Amino acid sequence: MNKTCLECSDKIVGREDKKFCSDGCRNSYNNKINKDSTNFMRNVNNKLRKNYRILSALNADGKSKTTRAKLLSKGFDFEFFTNILNTKTGNSYYFLYDQGYLALENDYFMLVKKDI
Repeated sequence: MNKTCLECSDKIVGREDKKFCSDGCRNSYNNKINKDSTNFMRNVNNKLRKNYRILSALNADGKSKTTRAKLLSKGFDFEFFTNILNTKTGNSYYFLYDQGYLALENDYFMLVKKDI
């Protein structure tokens, strides 16, 4: 049985379960599959990544405190987060993957890191 590469359709030589003729074809195929399909998706993902980088930089120890002004000065956008954790005490933690924040009084924020 002759198998062909999923990316370039060249003949595959080697293991029976191979899907690609080379690492380059495998990378190219996966990049096409995983790329953001629209500008909207790309823009949202970029904002999520930027917010995550900001929280990670300000929260190196896993738990810290900062101000709204400091977050905004670094370009943080409060409209973009990945999930909300509502606690039994009524607090709402906003998370970007494993980095989160909780609004405190006087425009302060508690930064936390979720143990995964």
